[in-house]
Amino acid sequence: MAALSAWFWNERFWLPNNVTWADLADPEPGVEYPKAGHLLSALPLALGIFAVRILFERFIARPCAHILQIHAEVSRTAVPNAILEKVFTSITKSPDWRQLEGLSKQLDWEVRKVQRWFRHRRNQDKPSTLTKYCESMWRLTFYLSIFTYGIHLLWQSPWTWDTRHCWYNYPYQVLSPGLYHYYVTELAFYCSLVFSQFTDIKRKDFLIMFVHHLATVGLISFSYVNNMLRVGSLVMCVHDASDFLLEAAKLANYAKYQRLCDFLFVVFGAVFFTTRLVIYPFWILHSTLFESWEIIGPYQSWWLFNGLLLVLQVLHILWSYLIARIAFKALIRGKVSKDDRSDIESSSEEEGGGRNASLKGENGTNGHLTSTTWQQDR
Repeated sequence: MAALSAWFWNERFWLPNNVTWADLADPEPGVEYPKAGHLLSALPLALGIFAVRILFERFIARPCAHILQIHAEVSRTAVPNAILEKVFTSITKSPDWRQLEGLSKQLDWEVRKVQRWFRHRRNQDKPSTLTKYCESMWRLTFYLSIFTYGIHLLWQSPWTWDTRHCWYNYPYQVLSPGLYHYYVTELAFYCSLVFSQFTDIKRKDFLIMFVHHLATVGLISFSYVNNMLRVGSLVMCVHDASDFLLEAAKLANYAKYQRLCDFLFVVFGAVFFTTRLVIYPFWILHSTLFESWEIIGPYQSWWLFNGLLLVLQVLHILWSYLIARIAFKALIRGKVSKDDRSDIESSSEEEGGGRNASLKGENGTNGHLTSTTWQQDR
């Protein structure tokens, strides 16, 4: 274990040349540098945040939903059937016509009855509007609170106005209480998302979001250990800027305030494109790639840190494409069509009736996209 620890905490990987852990271990009185042990406080805090979320959704979000007349829908339950259940759990899409005919003959059911069973079975797993409203209200509250705190903290910080201050005197940069609380709270929240994602609304981009959450936790932890908190705080604030707007748009949709929902989504899209495709690459990535190279020079963990930041940028481009695709379809058709990232489908297309086209989205991102929801009959 000692050998493994020595290999993992190799100074030549984590720190610039001519800097050792001993140089950071004994600062002057009243001066504090980040230490890996500080991150352990995020674990109980993550559990606390998860507990607060449960209480918030039950005692604040649900009463608000009832005031807005948002209630849990009652859906029909599929009749238990071992054969159909086995097929349902083994496929990711609705069964095609050949499969339906085969099941119809095997069970001696009409094809329409088999179709209806699969629709009812899918709807059993579909979260209610009330559930989605409570989830979004919690995320809106957190994102808006942490973004407000981040703006207040960074407004007074010199590196906000000149990113070269992120690298001056690195790594001997003092850890302030405000920066510590900002970092640990963000880390705890995303730790809570890693395991709560398995209990939240399941969506098609589950794997993408899981990778995003892990990358975010890794970035926050990594940047804390090697004292890249200044540029890390900029990354977090830039990502928080659009998340609360998306959740606000989703809440407006669930409450059936369609015009407000559309307006908020437009604002969200504008902020998302500006922060993720302009500010992030041309301000933050430019600083981490070029200004840091010029001031402190590259070292091993420098390459990994920038690699993780570039992974986030790839995700930004992917999500921007999805948002632009949704917006383009809305302009062409005059209404929003189904999002590729939608929840478990609930339309009654199989029966040839009126279809409920829905755009449904994911949970918030620090840096993670959480798309809004529209529901329109067509």
